[in-house]
Amino acid sequence: MINLMIVVTNITKSYHDTLALHAVSLHIKPGELFGLIGPDGAGKTTLMRILMTLLLPDSGEAIIDGANVGENIKRIRQMVGYMPGRFSLYQDLTVEENLTFFATVFGTTVKENYDLIRDIYYQIEPYKNRRAGKLSGGMKQKLALSCALIHRPKILVLDEPTTGVDAVSRIEFWDMLKKLQQKGITILVSTPYMDEANQCNRVALIQNGKILEIDSPANLTKNFSRKIFRIRSKNMFLLIQDLRAFQKSESVFAFGQFVHFMGIYDQVKKIELIDYLTTKNHENIVIEETKPTIEDVFIKRMIT
Repeated sequence: MINLMIVVTNITKSYHDTLALHAVSLHIKPGELFGLIGPDGAGKTTLMRILMTLLLPDSGEAIIDGANVGENIKRIRQMVGYMPGRFSLYQDLTVEENLTFFATVFGTTVKENYDLIRDIYYQIEPYKNRRAGKLSGGMKQKLALSCALIHRPKILVLDEPTTGVDAVSRIEFWDMLKKLQQKGITILVSTPYMDEANQCNRVALIQNGKILEIDSPANLTKNFSRKIFRIRSKNMFLLIQDLRAFQKSESVFAFGQFVHFMGIYDQVKKIELIDYLTTKNHENIVIEETKPTIEDVFIKRMIT
């Protein structure tokens, strides 16, 4: 039998008339870096709050390291480090005071577990006497991660940790997660950024409370057999409108400086698109076949 760190089975949760999670099932292996990938409102935070014993599911169950989350609240909270989406530390306390407080709550000390947070904390240690509310977004992120780790948890649960921080801080943060994974910590992280999926061992694509697909990022794109064109013209706004009006169009969405286009049954040829866009008076047309990304996979699973 495969040893599993987290097992979620048919979890369903509603808020009044809104179905937040619908029969969600997944499993996470020890030492795995697992991503929940989906837009705002997809159900990521609700699932994480259930795993953190902050919410009860309407049905289904979740097991963490053999402990049912509904029956072993103290044990779960001792073994898991949680970093919620919103900065939830004490803004009037200093960096050092926050870290000391969370260590004390878990019956440990900063000194005892400093080796685990050293690579993260040394970047904010020069500001240890600054109030947490006065830190930059990237510094707040590092402090929150340090506080989540200070009791040496077996599992780290991070709810959209890179939202609202700059691109450099995002890269640094994922580097830190990789180093923590090398120390044997199991990591569950959610993000709305599709490009971050490639940082994970496996991901679950989630939308409207349902799991669309679970696999490694490499397998998700490798198994995507559809033909994708990336298209650009002088007027990108009109380009999207005109491509969506094209009778053989199946999927059209903006992707950086291009538009990604999929035709019905992959029967659309490049010359057809050139001719169509030319009749619509588009200029500087660029059309290239391109390899699929996680975002392409996600969009396709949403519309099928």
